[in-house]
Order: sequence, then structure tokens, then C-alpha cells
Amino acid sequence: MTEAELLLSTLKKRLKVQGLSYRELASKLGVSEASVKRVFSTQRLSLDRLLQISTVLGLTLAELAQDAVLDDQRLQTLSEVQERELVANERLLLVAVCVLNQWTVADIVGTYRLSEAECLACLLRLDEWQLIQLMPGNRIRLNVARNFDWLPRGPIRSFFRERGLGDFLNCDFAREDDTMAFTHAMLTDVAIVRLQDEVQRLRRKLGELHAESLAAPLVKRRGISLLLAMREWELRGFVALRR
Repeated sequence: MTEAELLLSTLKKRLKVQGLSYRELASKLGVSEASVKRVFSTQRLSLDRLLQISTVLGLTLAELAQDAVLDDQRLQTLSEVQERELVANERLLLVAVCVLNQWTVADIVGTYRLSEAECLACLLRLDEWQLIQLMPGNRIRLNVARNFDWLPRGPIRSFFRERGLGDFLNCDFAREDDTMAFTHAMLTDVAIVRLQDEVQRLRRKLGELHAESLAAPLVKRRGISLLLAMREWELRGFVALRR
């Protein structure tokens, strides 16, 4: 695969991960859908167009190039079938979440009611998926790209909406290190794209801070969840008053 093909392949994967269609990308770029399809089918694009698409995806060119190098080796997502298996197996899901946070086997069995044998069975399954490599001495090597994410409309996100979102929001967010912010604005399409870029930068920053925190022992780290939600929305009561 040539460098250009690798970059375009990486862009396609990022579009899929973020749930962006060619039509939606074209709208954000201010061009026709046919123009976007032509770029990906002919595999010819200018540096300016490459920069524009990368910006929509919240990536710098340097980050895109780095991700392209790693793409052949690391997973960006699981398949829908694999996500369904995780949702159906609570212990497997638990172990998967732990290893994505780079816990050791000792961390997992020392924190949860799992025997080492149960934990290893789950790890072997994740190894089959190439999410991890189970190394000698039960060491775990994570095999996911820096921007690994659950499928945009997949089983894991549905599971979170149905089983986790209400519990997550059932809180007064009054502790010192809690944050709950809600604000509203009227934005142009260009401003919306810029705001989406900032959201992507914040997600990458969370990943960087996670990586920095790995040097500390598990007892010094806390599980922090960040919910970012953004969509065109209006109160139902307001909608009822519309002409």
C-alpha cells in the first residue's frame, strides 16, 4: 500500500469511527458529495484538501500520518458481533474495560470477584480478537490505536444509553472534582465544525492524560468518565409552540 493509499484508508476509518458519511463530510467541506467520493475513489487529493478533511476529523496532519503508520497494526474498533458478545457477557466486558485502561491481571482479580482462571479465559478471548496480546507471565500488551472507540451506533453505546446513562446523570455533581455544564448557543455550520474540532481535541487530551497517569500505581488513579453531548435540540415544549 502506497503512502497516499494508507492516508486515505486511515481517513476512511476515521470517518467510520466518527459516524460521518461522505454526504456529511461534503457538507462540512462546502463541496458536493460527488467531489468527496471522487477523492476517495481516485485516491488523488491536494495537500489543502487533506488538511481540510483532517481538520473536520479533529486531527493535525502529523497526527494523521502517525495514525496511518499504526493503522495496520492496531485496532480502531471492534466488530458489531464482538461488541454484542461483550454486552452479553458482563465479566468479559469488565475485563475488556479494565485492559483498555491498562490494568494488570493482578489489578483485575484483586479488585473484582473474578478468579485468575476466569480472568485469563476472558483475556484469551480478547487475544483472539487481537484487542490484546497475552504475553508470558500473564502480561497484557494492548493492541488498540490511540483513537480506539466503540461503534457509533453499536451495541456498546446502546448498552450505555440503556444501562449506564441514567445512573451517570443521577448525581448533583456537587463534589469538588465534579463538573456538570450545560449551555446553549445559535451557531453557523462553520462554527459547529470548529466546536466539533475542540471536542475531538478534548478527547485526545483525555487520552494523553490517561497515558501520563499510567506511571502511578493503580491505587493512585481514579476512574473518571467524561460525557460530551452535542446535537441540534430544542425542548419539546418549545417545539409544541412552533408554527
